[in-house]
Amino acid sequence: MYLGRVVGRVWATVKNANLTGQRLLIVQPVTPELKDKGRPIICTDWTGAGAGELIYWTRAREASFAFLPDEVVTDATIVGIVDAIRVKREAHRGDGGSG
Repeated sequence: MYLGRVVGRVWATVKNANLTGQRLLIVQPVTPELKDKGRPIICTDWTGAGAGELIYWTRAREASFAFLPDEVVTDATIVGIVDAIRVKREAHRGDGGSG
């Protein structure tokens, strides 16, 4: 799974019939430190996420699993909304030693 932030929404008047009723959101992938990482992607939304929310998403075949037993054709799906992130940082040694 990957972290991202919802930055927009897509409206499509013509789309695959298996996407009928599915929300399509624009997601900016981010690092655990919440810095942008790569280009924005389009995700189907299983959670009801809104603009500006921090989410986690999955891609590839697993992206469609959230909608089972429905068959939704998707390469990326928002599967969770993030409440908090805690990043444990390793202590940095200033002596440059490895031991």
